[in-house]
Amino acid sequence: MRAVVQDRYGSPEVLRVGEIAQPVAGGNEVLVKVKAAGVDQGTWHLMAGEPKIVRLWIGLRAPRVRVSGRDVAGVVEAVGPGVTDFEVGDEVYGTCRSGSFAEYAVGRVDKLTRKPANLSFEQAAAVPVSGGTALQGTRGIRAGERVLVLGAAGGVGSYAVQLAKAAGAHVTGVCSTPKLDLVRELGADEALDYTRDELPAAAYDFILDTGGNRSLAILRRALKPKGRLVIIGSETSGLLGGMSRTLWAGLLSLFVGQQLKGLISSERAADYVELRDLIEAGQVKPAIDRTYTLDEAAEAIHHLRDGHPRGKLVITI
Repeated sequence: MRAVVQDRYGSPEVLRVGEIAQPVAGGNEVLVKVKAAGVDQGTWHLMAGEPKIVRLWIGLRAPRVRVSGRDVAGVVEAVGPGVTDFEVGDEVYGTCRSGSFAEYAVGRVDKLTRKPANLSFEQAAAVPVSGGTALQGTRGIRAGERVLVLGAAGGVGSYAVQLAKAAGAHVTGVCSTPKLDLVRELGADEALDYTRDELPAAAYDFILDTGGNRSLAILRRALKPKGRLVIIGSETSGLLGGMSRTLWAGLLSLFVGQQLKGLISSERAADYVELRDLIEAGQVKPAIDRTYTLDEAAEAIHHLRDGHPRGKLVITI
């Protein structure tokens, strides 16, 4: 089968399309004929092996999983031993273990579920990782609270705005000038331009920082005295990357009235079921910037890092 593979860490140029063996579904797994695959910041981190500490888990000198991609939407081609939740022909979405930038991928049954009926495969592929992360990051938001989402037009942020609105919050989204209209379309009550608008002091009950690089001091000033901050990712450099800011937030939270923490999200079908229900109810929708082919995977990663996409990028198979 055709797949996007890499044999070393590096820039998007390490990606190439090649012919590899089709994966086989094991116990509690299904083989999916991939229709579309989502592109997220995690795809870049795994490709580049950054921050370098992650190589302890994904491979010291080269990635253990050679095929890129986690988000997947497609049709069940075969089921492994013991699988009763899925049948051949089912339309599914979720995440896979074998890499989704390929004609076929294998996924565990606890990381896949039925595709939202009102979404195309391309739209569905844009949901799992980013939507699931946003869902986990916004849990606990209460109706009437004032919520700030930093990076509101990005992959995670675009879902976080909608999920916070679905919870009944007053939502302010922060983004760049060209994306203000998108953030408003997603349902934000206010949209702030990070290039010119200052964050008001002690204004928010809850702040979700989706991969920014603002200091904890700036974020804490914008929080109410008993407010909550959740940090998702970061693009700062160093051995630990954004993990250093997350670790410091957790430590500082022990000594202040505000709750400060980082989030390392999990991939689980239960979240994708919850997202499917919200999507089918019309409360959440994916925002897709553009789609690419398998042969354009490197171009997609470049756009992810340098092009500041409006929402998600998707690769169609």
